[in-house]
Amino acid sequence: MIKKGIKVRILAGKDKKKEGEVIEIDRPNNRAKVQGINMVKKHVKTTKEKKGGIVSKENFIHISNLLFIDEKAKSKKDEAKK
Repeated sequence: MIKKGIKVRILAGKDKKKEGEVIEIDRPNNRAKVQGINMVKKHVKTTKEKKGGIVSKENFIHISNLLFIDEKAKSKKDEAKK
């Protein structure tokens, strides 16, 4: 099960084989945001508080395109190789 804060690997799309941490989940649509993955440019209008411009931010990716990475199993494999 994909949860916020876990490490995942991307299985499909322009960021295939990259890894990152889940920062947000949209359960009704089965989508998740991964840090540094699926970056899009968004045009932001200037307000009193914020300056406008073109901002890069993460966009949602479907959960079926994510693979959970078990850090504990990965470290055990590295120790076994030594």
